[in-house]
Amino acid sequence: MTIPADLKFTKEHEWVRIDGDTATFGITDHAQEALGDIVFVELPEIGRTIEAGEAYAVVESVKAVSDVYAPVAGDVVEVNEALEGEPELVNSDPYGAGWIAKVTIGDGQVELLNDDEYATFLEE
Repeated sequence: MTIPADLKFTKEHEWVRIDGDTATFGITDHAQEALGDIVFVELPEIGRTIEAGEAYAVVESVKAVSDVYAPVAGDVVEVNEALEGEPELVNSDPYGAGWIAKVTIGDGQVELLNDDEYATFLEE
C-alpha cells in the first residue's frame, strides 16, 4: 500500500489528517500489518481532551493489545462507531474507513513526518 501524501505520521505508526481545525487519527498500514487481524478497538469518549503523545485508544489484535497515541492535542468530537461492529476495517482500509477518532485541534503535537520522511523511517 502506498503511503498517502496528504497525511502526517508519527514514529509510533499513527497518522493524522489535518483539515482546518479538525484532525482525524488512525494507525498506519505498517502498524495494522504488524498487529495482524484486529478484533477490537476501544474508542475514546467524545468530549475527552487528549494531549499530544497520550494514549487515547486501544487496538486489540489476535497477537497483541496496543495503545494508540495522539499525534496532536485536542478535544474528541467524533469516533468511528463502525469499528465497534467491524474492527477489521482498520486492517482493510487503515487510511480510510479504518480511522479511529476526530479531534478539534488544541495546542501541541508530537514530531510529525511527511510521507517521504515516514517511508525513509520505515526503511531504517
